Amino acid sequence: MAPERETLEADVLIVGGGPAGLACALHLANLIRKHNESGSKPELSAENIYLLEKGREIGANQLSGAVMDPRGLRELVPDFEKTAPLDTPVTDDAAWFFTSSRAWKFPITPPPLRNHGNYVISLSKLTKWLGGLVEKTGVNLFTGFAGSSLLMEGERVAGVVTDDKGLDKNGKAKSNYTPGYELRSKVTVLAEGPRGSLTKQLVNRLKLDGLNPQVYSIGVKELWEVAEGRVAPGFVAHTMGWPVPASMYGGGWLYGMQANRVSVGLVIGLEYADPLFDPHEAFQKYKTHPFIRRVLEGGKLVRYGAKTIPAGGWYSMPRPYADGVLIIGDSGSFLDAQKLKGIHMAIKSGMLAAETVLDALVTNDASAKSFSAFQERVDATWVKKQLWSVRNFHQGFAHGLVPGLVHAAFQQISGGRGLVDPMRTRAGYEAYAHLDGRKPPAERFKGDGKLTFDRLTDVYHSGTRHDDDEPCHLLVSDTNICIGRCTTEFGNPCQYFCPAAVYEMVEERGERKLKINAANCVHCKTCDIADPYQIITWVPPEGGGGPNYEGM
Repeated sequence: MAPERETLEADVLIVGGGPAGLACALHLANLIRKHNESGSKPELSAENIYLLEKGREIGANQLSGAVMDPRGLRELVPDFEKTAPLDTPVTDDAAWFFTSSRAWKFPITPPPLRNHGNYVISLSKLTKWLGGLVEKTGVNLFTGFAGSSLLMEGERVAGVVTDDKGLDKNGKAKSNYTPGYELRSKVTVLAEGPRGSLTKQLVNRLKLDGLNPQVYSIGVKELWEVAEGRVAPGFVAHTMGWPVPASMYGGGWLYGMQANRVSVGLVIGLEYADPLFDPHEAFQKYKTHPFIRRVLEGGKLVRYGAKTIPAGGWYSMPRPYADGVLIIGDSGSFLDAQKLKGIHMAIKSGMLAAETVLDALVTNDASAKSFSAFQERVDATWVKKQLWSVRNFHQGFAHGLVPGLVHAAFQQISGGRGLVDPMRTRAGYEAYAHLDGRKPPAERFKGDGKLTFDRLTDVYHSGTRHDDDEPCHLLVSDTNICIGRCTTEFGNPCQYFCPAAVYEMVEERGERKLKINAANCVHCKTCDIADPYQIITWVPPEGGGGPNYEGM
């Protein structure tokens, strides 16, 4: 029997407190103020805008590569330099090719990797700052609340249902049980980040998919305190080559920050063939390269995190509107896969959504026909120009580094077209090759505890917290596949692609079974993306759970 739920009514409901959702809320509140000051009708109120953030506070779940193109933020907050928590402007950048023991510096930094004019930032701090600006406008911010399902009226989105609180791991009510709310709204904006759970429901239900399926990369990252003088603040280095096999897409980075802090990470495309490949282990090995080791050795690990990135580009974008709803930010694939930058696009997509929403409130028309103006606004801005120029970039690396660089060169000189346009791709999980007799490694990577670490040590440094006695938010529809076909065909890749040691195959009473350590989950959603049978569904845990990416 469904619980009785309290119903709240809003004009606008924004799901997600990242840069896209916050930009949408802030810009819309400012537009409403100007609308009211002009004497236009109807009179509107920013207090009728609700924003849901599943993290325990704004910024807690925000992880980024942390170099920001300021273009979007400058349009949203023209004087942002005065108060925004910008760590440091980029002062120098370089690109390197790694072998296992050598580093070869590119004589000229490739244009996509040039970052002068950009800022090294903490996305967690930036979103906290934006959240403060939003709060001052009167918008209602609800932290610790996740959207668990869409409210649908036929094919129209009419709001969301928030998560139930106070359920035990068997789904039974505890003494502190509180059912979720029905939040009904004239307009719903989905700004959930990559592989948003509500966005996934909507795209599947209404068949909003782009020309290509969405493909993703995973970024694994650590924040370190290092000895003084190891790296100048504002120094940005990008690397390709070792330890990423030439058959795969990926690369690393090292950014110098203020207070002797360094951001170091590795990005891996989630369309590799080897089901036993371990992105977390590859990242730990990356830190042992002499170039990286010289910087980190003797330092201290401060924070760890992992995040997926929508890498498919223009041809993988879902239709970003339907009756009553808009899709923005990473949920809508607003990210430049060549530069691995999406913060500025997330902010701009939020602003364009706000302008579309204001029109809908004034005309009382939130239909798909009315909301098609959002796509028209996107097409008329620098967002499309930038995405169109790299529309085939990620697809060009489907067969490895060398073919990818060849494709990238032709795309660079042809405005993004390349040799084939559009280049088609397939979902990343379809790329796995069968084991064909290969055996999984006898031991997992343990690290030395100083420079390199096992996954549980890293998870501890992510600040991740979930209630052990709450329903598992990682739903596996058929565990028989895990212990049967998946073991034989792929060696249970969930044990390897997950950067947080969530999935384990264990023996209990002589039987093999899947053990899910849901409390470890850092909300990267790799499992939902990379599972070869697509039987894992990530749903939001009880609001407030998850990582705490303070300073990242």
